[in-house]
This record gives sequence, C-alpha cells and structure tokens, in this order.
Amino acid sequence: MDVEDINTIAVLGAGNMGHGIAEVAALAGYEVNLRDIKDEFVQNGYEQIEWSLDKLAEKDQISQDEADAALDRVTPLVDFEEAASDADFVIEAVPEKMDIKKDVYGELEEYAPDEAVFATNTSSLSITELSEVTERPERFCGMHFFNPPVRMQLVEVISGEHTDDEVLDLTEDLAEEMGKTPVRVRKDSPGFIVNRVLVPLMNEAAWMVETGEYTIEEVDSATKFDIGLPMGSFELADQVGIDVGYHVLEYMHDVLGDAYEPCPLLEGKVEEEKLGKKTGEGFYDYDDGGADIPTDAGSEDAVHRLQAVMANEVAKLVGNDVADPDAIDEAVMLGAGFPEGPAKMTDDAGLDTLVETLDDLQEETGAQRYEAADYLREAAEQGGFRGGEDGGDSESGAYDYDTIRVEKPGEMVGKVVLDRPHRMNTISDELLDDLSDAVDALEADDDVRAILLVGEGDKAFSAGADVQSMAAGGGDPLQAVELSKKGQETFGKLEECPMPVVAGIDGYCLGGGMELATCADMRVASERSQFGQPEHDLGLLPGWGGTQRLKHIVGEGRAKEIIFTADRFDPEPMADFGFVNEVVEVSEFEERAFELAADLAAGPPIAQKYTKRAMLAGRDDTDAGLEVESQAFGHLMSTDDLMEGITAFMGDGEPDFEGK
Repeated sequence: MDVEDINTIAVLGAGNMGHGIAEVAALAGYEVNLRDIKDEFVQNGYEQIEWSLDKLAEKDQISQDEADAALDRVTPLVDFEEAASDADFVIEAVPEKMDIKKDVYGELEEYAPDEAVFATNTSSLSITELSEVTERPERFCGMHFFNPPVRMQLVEVISGEHTDDEVLDLTEDLAEEMGKTPVRVRKDSPGFIVNRVLVPLMNEAAWMVETGEYTIEEVDSATKFDIGLPMGSFELADQVGIDVGYHVLEYMHDVLGDAYEPCPLLEGKVEEEKLGKKTGEGFYDYDDGGADIPTDAGSEDAVHRLQAVMANEVAKLVGNDVADPDAIDEAVMLGAGFPEGPAKMTDDAGLDTLVETLDDLQEETGAQRYEAADYLREAAEQGGFRGGEDGGDSESGAYDYDTIRVEKPGEMVGKVVLDRPHRMNTISDELLDDLSDAVDALEADDDVRAILLVGEGDKAFSAGADVQSMAAGGGDPLQAVELSKKGQETFGKLEECPMPVVAGIDGYCLGGGMELATCADMRVASERSQFGQPEHDLGLLPGWGGTQRLKHIVGEGRAKEIIFTADRFDPEPMADFGFVNEVVEVSEFEERAFELAADLAAGPPIAQKYTKRAMLAGRDDTDAGLEVESQAFGHLMSTDDLMEGITAFMGDGEPDFEGK
C-alpha cells in the first residue's frame, strides 16, 4: 500500500487526542470515521473538532469553506463495524491502559479489512505486545502524536518487533501528508524518545527535592533559566499532569528496572490527587497564581545533575539502537519545545563532566539511576555523541554553526539557511551570533559575491523572535535593551554588506523575521508566504530595526499600517507596497530565488558596494548621499570593471566583472 491508496482513516477514541488526530486527518483531506463507545463521547469529540476548526478560521489560518469541508469529512460513530469496515488506516487513541487497548484490537481485528494498517497512539506502552493481540503484527506500528495534535509538529513513528519497514515508511508518509514531522523510533522501548528523556528528568527533579538538598523553586530555576528549557521540571509536570508522568514512570520501572523507581514525592501527589493544573494544585497552587519561578535561584550543581541524567538517557537510546542523536534532538525539540536537542546540549556541557557527576552521585547514594551507561562513557571518550564531528562546510571546515547553515550552491552565491525548522526558524540569541559571524565570513570569502537568505523547510522563512529561549532573561529591561541592540546591529550587517543580499521568503515572515528580511536588498516570496509585524498585539514594538528600516521601503504611512494593525498580509499586497520585489509560484520559488541571487552576483562588485553605501548615507541626509555618490562615481572611472562593461556593451556581449 502507498500513501495515495489511503482514503479513509478510522480514529478509535474521541477524547482529547482522538478528536485532535481526527481533525488533523480531516484537514489533510481524508475521510475520517471517529468512533467511541458512547454517543455522548463521540458527539463531544465531534463538537470539539467543530469548535477548533471555527477558531482556525477566525484566526485566518484556514478559510471558513476549508473548515466546513474538513468537518464534513468527519463521521461520528459508535458502531464499531461501521467505523472500521472501510478503513484503510486505523489510529487507536483510547485510554493509556494495556488491557483496554488489547480489548479494542481484539474487536478491531474482526471488522477491519485485511490490508488495513493498525497504529497505536500510545505514549509509552509496548508496540510489540499490542501487535501480538492482532493477526497482523507486521502491519502494526506506533504513531504517537503530541498534545494538542493540531498544533504540535512531531509524530513519533515506532517500530514493533514484527513491524515491516514498508509499514513504517507508509506511516511516515501519512504523517507528512498530515503536515507533521515524523521521527522514526527504530526499536520498541518504553517512553520511545521524548518521554524517555522528559520523564526521568522529571523524576530526578523530584528526587533532588525529596532528599532535602534543593527546593522546587531552585530546581525549576535551574531548568528554565540556567539550562534554558521552556518550563521548569515541576512546572511541566503540573502542565502535563503529574499522574500522566507518574504512570509512564511506573511502566518504565516495571520494564527497565530500579533505575526508574518513581520518587515518593510524585507518588504522594498522585495519591493526594493534586495532579497539577487540571486539579488546581500540584507542585504549584493554581488558585493562587501558579508557578512563580525565580530567575536566579539555580546552581551549577543542580544544572549538572539534571544534564547528567538527560545525557544518560540519550546514551541509552543511542547505545540500544532506539534512535540516533540527530533523531533524538529533532524529536525532543519538536515534541517538548527544547531550544536545542538534548544530545547537543549535553555535548556542549561536556560529557566528561556529566559522567563524573553521575559517578559521584552513585558513590554517594548507591542508586541505580546514577549508573552511567556504557555508551555514555564511550561517547565521552570520543568527544561527544557526535564524536566532535564538524557540522560546517565540508571543503574548508569554515561556516560551522548550530542555528544556521551556510552553503555555496555555485554562481558565486553564498546561501545562508536559517536552520531551526522545529521552531519555525525563529531567531534566538545564538542565531544572532551565528548570523553575525557568517556575514563577516562571507564578506571575506573571495568565492562569494551575493548572499541568498532563506529559511529551512516549507513552513517559515522566520516566524519571528524565539520568545521561549529569550524568556531566560526573566524580563530584565536592561537585558532586553541589549538584545534589541544586538539584533539591530546583526541585521544591520546585512544592510551594510558590500554585496547584494536577496531574501527568499517561503511561508511565515513575521516579527523579527520580517525585520531580518527588511535588511535584504531584494525580496522574492512564494505565493503561500505571509508577512506581518505582530508586536503591538503583545504590547511591544518591533525592536530589531523595524520602526526605522521598514518606512524607507514602503513609506511611513504603510509602515505604520503594518505595525499598528499587527495584521498578516499576503505577498501580493506586500508587492504592491513595494516590500516584495517578486511573487512566484511555490514550485518555482527555490529556482527563482537562486537565479536572482546569481544574476546579482554576476554584477559589478565595486559599483554594487558604492551604490548601497550611497543609498544608506542618503536616507536621512540627501546631501551626504549625493557626496558619497559623486565620490564613488569618480572612483569607478578608474576600475577595470568599467572597461570590461564598456567593451562588452560595444561588442554586444556579456561583461565578466572581477571586482577590480
């Protein structure tokens, strides 16, 4: 079966995950049979889908016609046979209990077509054990969506012991058709990837408090502000539900042994039914304002302890061939919102240091959870999970960055790719550093005469500033001022760069991303792009040059319209405003963006440099701009490029400018 053969998807279970998955499938154009055991359950799920689709339409993320069409594709059902009999693909999303799921598959086997694929949305239970209830274990896999499915990008595609590779390929293709990013889990292992990293981290945070060595606030401060994760460990446990993490941990403990023994602090909260936000109280009291985490209460010891546990789980996953470091990093960034993946984060922290931390803790406590995995020791000896490999340019070893990628596709073009697709290519403090360095390096590179700036993936050029990673500043006004200046200066390097800069925009170009595009000399956009400066909706203003640079391109009136309304604009009106130079079809976008950059790279470098300099000088002082222009005009008269241009013109040929 190919993904083109899938027409009808049965979703079993109409709860939060089930109706969310059904909505995603319907939006992707599939007929969906949504089934639950009672009419009230399935109707509630159907109404939740209707509400969610209407919200998407209200926010202009889809049209109302698209919302209505998606809802029409969902059929709410209670009769099991009717739900399953015409299904090409079945996604089970019933409660996370092994016995319940087994009962469902026993009945499903009776009604589903022989060729149908079964996929379970379990977050931790054994794929192999569930598959063996059916008569098609080779056509059974895990397809783990994250909550809420409509918004979360990740889908873990998990192999059971009997799963055919073709079924895994098909499931990944289906996830992509649904607009999701699949990450393959090669082996059936409790917690798969994301929960295997997050749940032991939550457990370790609890043990740190249980021993009396740390407070909840100290651990959460270290997690959120020192390590830079989106939430503190206890804050996340409250958000997800303490019982959810605890039950996953219980399963890990049963299967993997005492290294995953649940902390009594977690067990006590579950017994008291203080489960977090959903009950009004967990580790924080949500009737009294919820989590209020101090920005400076963490310590180096707390950070190393948490990072060491995280590194150990990564090592176990890699060493047992569950997933490789790149897959682990991608999954955790997409599924848990980490600003960087755990393999990279712990590599940067130094695996030698983290192994030493584990050894000291094991000697002090005797607890199995601190026993360093053999592969962690091997990785430490090799210089990290990636063995110290160079992620930069394969020819020169230059351009080695974590948040951007620099390529040389030919024709004297240096291509800068914002490489954070898991975060919609949002701009972090680290990306500003990488971009600043890359512009300097490209200016000094004799093989580059134009820069093409694009975003990785097909979702966004850049959706703006990475608010989560920047929240580590704790709202300090002085830090915010410095961040604003840093962004202004980094983007200003592109504006002042002596060579032409082209921004190739495909997808979202919002906030800081639009401010970045503003600094390019020309902008090419695909038809599906969207532009906007949404800062006023947040009570902010554009802080990376948007209040000054945008008006020079579109005029002050249009700039105020864009900023004050905080609306999103399609590429056609942005072309009418003068911001976008060219709008092209999606299928032509990459070729046209490169073609424009290559055309500019073939131009006269000295003349281009002085033209940009004169225009910048004349923005606020026409006389100053005219002076630069006249001086440059005189200088260009003595260049070899001028003679080359005149000779080519007289001979009706193409000039070959060398920048001399």
